[in-house]
Amino acid sequence: MSKSILLTGCSTGIGYTCAHGLQKFGYAVFATCRKAEDVERLRSEGLNAFRLDLCDSNSMHEALAWMLSQTNGRIDVLFNNAAYGQPGAVEDLRREVLREQFETNVFGTLELTNLVLPYMRKQRSGRIIYNSSILGFVAMSYRGAYNASKFAIEGLADTMRLELHGSGIEVVLIEPGPIRSDFRKNALAKFLEHIDQENSAHKEVYAKTLKRLEGSGNAPFTLGAEAVLEVLIKAIEAKKPKMRYAVTFPTKLFAVLKRLLPTSLMDIIARKAGE
Repeated sequence: MSKSILLTGCSTGIGYTCAHGLQKFGYAVFATCRKAEDVERLRSEGLNAFRLDLCDSNSMHEALAWMLSQTNGRIDVLFNNAAYGQPGAVEDLRREVLREQFETNVFGTLELTNLVLPYMRKQRSGRIIYNSSILGFVAMSYRGAYNASKFAIEGLADTMRLELHGSGIEVVLIEPGPIRSDFRKNALAKFLEHIDQENSAHKEVYAKTLKRLEGSGNAPFTLGAEAVLEVLIKAIEAKKPKMRYAVTFPTKLFAVLKRLLPTSLMDIIARKAGE
């Protein structure tokens, strides 16, 4: 029997590519996304899709029930992929804006994971795979909300890995760097919605932020979402998966630099990289 995989955030980008790619490789794919129209589009493309909104507990229960009804109650892999980025200086983040970022990227992801775990415990096997980020272990300027959410995910995943030792359930972090997707477009919408640029001490920097978010070019060393798919398959199939998989050259480089360099020098490099 092919492995059953529940994926979140499949409307575009990494989730979309991974859902289609895994299905082509013969996995039993259960693709989810937040908007009903995206669910219909995915179904028209041949994916088994359902609505799941990480800010809506009922939708998570319904999506998991939908999947388990088709797999005899089995779930082999959960790929926690859905997330978005809220740009802006930390001092410009209102409480409700930061809460909104965490509701999706952290609280919803944790709730879904905790819904899945009893089934994996019962079958004494399973893989919880988190799509984290280079910003899950290196902070960059004007990305504080997203940095914090991904740092939180890494902390929860590391703790869960310790607590699940001996259960047969593996916890894995995938850490991409720049990947071609709609991430920048979605971040621009959140920036315009929530950040008061005109009255900010960072007004001049925000002009550059807007130019970057509105630009059509990619950051150096940007890869296609297929790079994440390749690593995801390794994380699924490995007899003993790595705890972390770095994707893209910047992620691999910064992982080494953070181990070797003092914080003061890392700050200089991170400031430059975050421009």
